[in-house]
This record gives sequence, C-alpha cells and structure tokens, in this order.
Amino acid sequence: MLELSPAPVTSLYVHVPFCAQKCDYCAFYSEASSGELINRYVNALVRELEIVAHDLKPKTIFFGGGTPSLLNLRQWETILRAMEKLNLLGAEEFTVESNPATVSADKSKLLRDFGVNRISMGVQSLDEKLLDRLGRIHSREQVFKSFDILRAAGFENINLDLMFAIPTQTMEIWRATLNETMAMQSEHLSSYEVIYEDDTPLYEQLKAGEFSVDENLACEMYEELISAATNGGFHQYEIANFARGELSAEKIPARACKHNVNYWRGGNFYGLGPSATGYVRGIRTKNWSNTPLYCDQLEKGKRAIESSEELPPLRRAGEIAAFGLRMNAGWPFADFKGTTDFDLRNEWDSEMNQLAERGWATRDAEKFQLTHQGLRFADLAAEMFLR
Repeated sequence: MLELSPAPVTSLYVHVPFCAQKCDYCAFYSEASSGELINRYVNALVRELEIVAHDLKPKTIFFGGGTPSLLNLRQWETILRAMEKLNLLGAEEFTVESNPATVSADKSKLLRDFGVNRISMGVQSLDEKLLDRLGRIHSREQVFKSFDILRAAGFENINLDLMFAIPTQTMEIWRATLNETMAMQSEHLSSYEVIYEDDTPLYEQLKAGEFSVDENLACEMYEELISAATNGGFHQYEIANFARGELSAEKIPARACKHNVNYWRGGNFYGLGPSATGYVRGIRTKNWSNTPLYCDQLEKGKRAIESSEELPPLRRAGEIAAFGLRMNAGWPFADFKGTTDFDLRNEWDSEMNQLAERGWATRDAEKFQLTHQGLRFADLAAEMFLR
C-alpha cells in the first residue's frame, strides 16, 4: 500500500534578532548589531529556508523580532529572492514587524512587490516622554510619517502595537494616544500591558523603587482600551488583539491576524532564526538563542536546533486549551476535539466549573469561553488547564 506523505506545514515564523538599540522592557532575544553579523545571519537564514522548504506551503508568514525592518534593501532582497526560488511566496497573509524609525518608501515597495501584505508597526506610545522612558528610537512624528509611507506603498492591512501601564503614564496620556490611534484608521490594533521581566532595565528600575505599579490604574486603562477600540469600529477577538471586518461563524473578524490565530488554535508552524520555536507534528523545537552559533551551525549545513521534545498528547492538549482561551470565542467543544482528540468536558470538567462559578467563564452545550472579567485574568485561568 502506498504511504501518503504528510501535508506540508502552512505557517512560517522567522525571527530577526537585530535592533537599533535594545528597549528597556524587552526580554525577547535581540541585539544591537553590526552589518557583518547581519549579512552572515541573512545567508544562514537562506540555508535554513532551503532545509525546510520541501515541507512548507505557507498560508501565513510572519517576520518578527527584533526589528525586521532594520534589514537593508539588499538583505531583504536576498531573503525574498531565495523564498521566491523555493516557492515560499504567495501566502494569504505575509506580515513583517516594523519600527517607525526604519520604514522607508523603497523598502516598503520592495516588500509589497514580493507579496508582503501586512505590516505590524511597533508604536508603543504617541507621547514623546514615554517613548524616551521605554528606550524607543522613534518619535511620535515618525509614526504618522511611516504610516503614510506604508499606505502610499499599497499596504491595506496595518497593525499598530501599543503599550499601557507604562511607568509615569497617566489615564489622560493613554486616552490621547488611543484617540490619535483611532484617527489613523488602521485595520488592526494590538495592545499589551507592560510586563516587568527579569534582566530588563525596567525591572531593575522597579526593584530599585524608582516607580511603583498601580494595578487599579492598569485595569482602568485596559477597560479604556476596549471601550475606545469598540467605539472605533474594532472587534476584540483575543485579550490584546482587535481587528476590523465581518465576524466569521467563530466570531473572528476578517482582519484578524491569521498567523496568530493558528498559534492560539494549536496549529503546526515552522520557527526559523535564532531563538525561534516551532511546532511540527507533535514535536516542539527551539533554535539556539545565539546568532553567531546559529550561523555557525547552518554554515555546517545543519539546522541550529538547541532542543526538541515530543509532547505527550494530554500535555499538548492542555497547552492548546490554555492558548485558545485567550480568544473571545473560547473553545467550541467540537473544534477542540478535532484539534486534539480530547474532549474538554471529560478532562477539564471541574476546572471549567470552577471558573464558571467564579464568574470568569461561561459554558453551554456547544462551547466554553472566558467572560469579560475572566479574560482580564486569562493567564491564571489558563494555568488550570495545563497538565
């Protein structure tokens, strides 16, 4: 009997680890770097793409970082031409993260010409003092200018990324930022509360008592975000994500980030570049978080994987349950069963009941989902599903 080869993976994440300078809150693997190492990285990435291309037919591609828009024209052209040669272009959604300080007309045109059709721009704030506080390299003026450049280049799907509960940020400043953001009429909005992670300057400042965290203000700012986004024509579809467009049967708006929805719904994806994680057919991989070492491995013709593990099915199902609860639609029981082969009502019945009793969730015959209050504490709720 003929053995069928598995269907190719349809989601690709590429990590670009370079930044003009490291932001004070950032705990992602990134580094301020020289042109020489970036060129070496580009060549190594092309080799990694060549290794996995046979098993990829991307519907979604996401270049994150770091600051992917920091790569120059020639470096981008090398990557995109390699992808073209390997038949990896033509994705339904192709996102590149950008910093407003590194957006240019010729780079935007090049990306658009090769099929990039979504840009995620790291705005964080429209207040000059707060941008400085976060260690950002762009000004508020550059945000508006870069947005216009992207529109002129033909980008009709732009995400703006904001942060709230930044030290010294007042509700008045947050409202002003939200109002200006709404006026820009982007298709998508992401907004995250500042997280104080170990080994970041912001965490050190907090520990040293340079400022304190006001949890009540953070909650009020989150409510303000939801209200402004809803009034501005966005649909919230995940704790921190809002998009325009018609809602699907699963309550997901047309302009939602399809790449991220695949993560939250437990889909397969390849993760390339230093520190990137991937999940393909039950095996999770993580690349080395060290760019020279990453390059070194690929120059020897092998993938730069630091670790890989096969997750036991129940543990993987628990993770998928936890991730999916971040979405407003929650988990339809049939979808969860189709994805994991487990039934939420068997394995997690008491957890679902506990959350419902607390007012953090609702369940009916079809589905389980967190309430408005539950979404605010989704991380705590999610932990109950991990096995």
